[in-house]
Amino acid sequence: MKFVADWRRVLRRAWSIRLLIIAGILSGIELVLSLPDIQLWLDWPPGIFAALSFLATCCAFVARLLVQQEPVHADKQDPQQ
Repeated sequence: MKFVADWRRVLRRAWSIRLLIIAGILSGIELVLSLPDIQLWLDWPPGIFAALSFLATCCAFVARLLVQQEPVHADKQDPQQ
């Protein structure tokens, strides 16, 4: 198993990475909101952030399979590309 040659650029630009970060944040929010002390003063429906995290993960899976266009103003690391 090897990293892609331009993995740093992929981390900055890929929608699948962005969506996975959002899914992780939503999972963390769900975890914090499930704490008993937080539940006393917030009246959120249980599982809402878990469902949003699942949706973001599904979108990340689809984004990983789609060809993503390179932005016109993208910075190039190698001038010969």
